Amino acid sequence: MKITVIGCGYLGATHAASMAELGHEVLGVEIDAAKRAALSEGRVPFFEPGLPELLSKHVESGRLRFTDSFEEAGAFADLHFVCVGTPQQAESMGADVSYVDAAVRTLAPHLRPGTHHVVGKSTVPVGTAARLAGELRDLAPEGVDAELVWNPEFLREGFAVKDTLEPDRLVVGVTSERAEQALRDFYAPITDAGCPLLVTDYATAELVKVSANAFLATKISFINAVGEVCEAAGGDIVDLADAIGLDARIGRKFLNAGIGFGGGCLPKDIRAFVHRAGELGVEDAMSFLRQVDDINQRQRVRVSKIATGMLGGSLTKTNIAVWGAAFKPDSDDVRDSPALSIAGKLHLRGANVTVYDPEATETARAVFPTLSYAGSALEAAQDADLVLHLTEWKEFREVDPAAVTEVVRRKQILDGRNLLDLDLWRSHGWTARGLGRR
Repeated sequence: MKITVIGCGYLGATHAASMAELGHEVLGVEIDAAKRAALSEGRVPFFEPGLPELLSKHVESGRLRFTDSFEEAGAFADLHFVCVGTPQQAESMGADVSYVDAAVRTLAPHLRPGTHHVVGKSTVPVGTAARLAGELRDLAPEGVDAELVWNPEFLREGFAVKDTLEPDRLVVGVTSERAEQALRDFYAPITDAGCPLLVTDYATAELVKVSANAFLATKISFINAVGEVCEAAGGDIVDLADAIGLDARIGRKFLNAGIGFGGGCLPKDIRAFVHRAGELGVEDAMSFLRQVDDINQRQRVRVSKIATGMLGGSLTKTNIAVWGAAFKPDSDDVRDSPALSIAGKLHLRGANVTVYDPEATETARAVFPTLSYAGSALEAAQDADLVLHLTEWKEFREVDPAAVTEVVRRKQILDGRNLLDLDLWRSHGWTARGLGRR
C-alpha cells in the first residue's frame, strides 16, 4: 500500500521507516531542508536505537523517499499520516496545534480525485480532530472524498521502532465503517500478529494518549513524594516500591524514585491536559495534575539542595561531575531534561560542572553552552568533589568505583536514579547517597 507521512521528525521518521519495513511504499513529506537531506541519505538526525539501520535499508531499496511537495504527496497515495509536533504554548501551557492545522490545510487542496483518509497521529487537545474533520471536507477539491481518522502514537524514546512494529495496542478514532476498514487493512500485518485494535470516536482516541501519559506521570510523582517521607522517616523507597509493585493492581513499572520525569511528552502533555480541561469547564477534575507537575519539579530542587549539603553548604570553587544529560537513556533528547536542569542550577550557584552523556553531549551543549563537557565518565569526574548520577545509562552502572577513586578530589556520589550499587561504592570508601534511601 502507498502512504505519505507528513512531518518526519522523531515520530514521523520512525513511522515512515517502520511502515516501509512492513512492506508499504512510503513518501515522507518534510519541509526542513537539512532534515530532509539527511533522511534522503539514510541518516537519522537524532539518536534512536535501531532506526538508522531501518531507515537506510528502505531508502536504499527505494521503498522510502522524501519530498517537500504536498502536491506530490496528494497525488502519491490515498492514506496520509500527520506526524507533526504539538509544542507547549509559553503562556497558556496548552498545546500548540498550528503545525497540525497547517499540515491538514496544506495537504487537502492537493488531494487527487477519489477517496482519501488523513490519519492524525500527533498528540492534540480533545476536540481538535472533530474541528479538522470539517476543515478537511471543506478544503478538499471537487471529486475528493476525504475523511479524517485519529490514531494516537504511544512510542517510548529508546524503544520507538519496537513500539511501532510491535505495539501493545492500536487505537483509531473514526466516524465511519469505511474508515475503520481502511485502517484495519493497513495495520493487518500488526493485528494479525496479535495486537488488539480498539475502535472508538475522535474524542476518546485523543484522550487515550494524554490520559496514559498523565497516569504514568502520576505514578512517578507519587513514588517520589513517598520517597521524601522515606528519607525523613528512615525508610527505603526502593524496598517500598518493590513491595507495592508486587500488587497486580499497581505494578512495578514507573515506580522508580529519582529526579523525576522530563522529555518532550509527559511534562507538556499533563500541562496541556489541565489547560484543555479548563477550557471545557472541568478544570477541577484535572487539578491534581498540577500537584503531579509540582512534585516533579521539586525533585530537581531537592537534588540541588542535597548536593549543596554534601559539599558543605557552598558550591563556590567546587567541581561537580554530572553523569547524564538526556532525559532518559537510549536517547539524545534533552528537552525538559531533569539532569540538564540540575546541572544548570548548580552551575548558576557557583559550581564548576562537567557533564558527560554517551549520546546527548552535543544536544546538551546547544542548550547549555556555558557548562563544561567531557568525553567519558572518568574525564568528567577528574578532580570532582561530587559525582551526580542523573541519567540511567547502562554505562554508568558498570563504572568501576576503584577507577573513579583514582581521579576525583573527594569521594562523594549522589545517585539520582537509585540504580547504582551504593554498598559497592561505600566499600571503596565513598560517601554514597540515593534519593529516599536509608
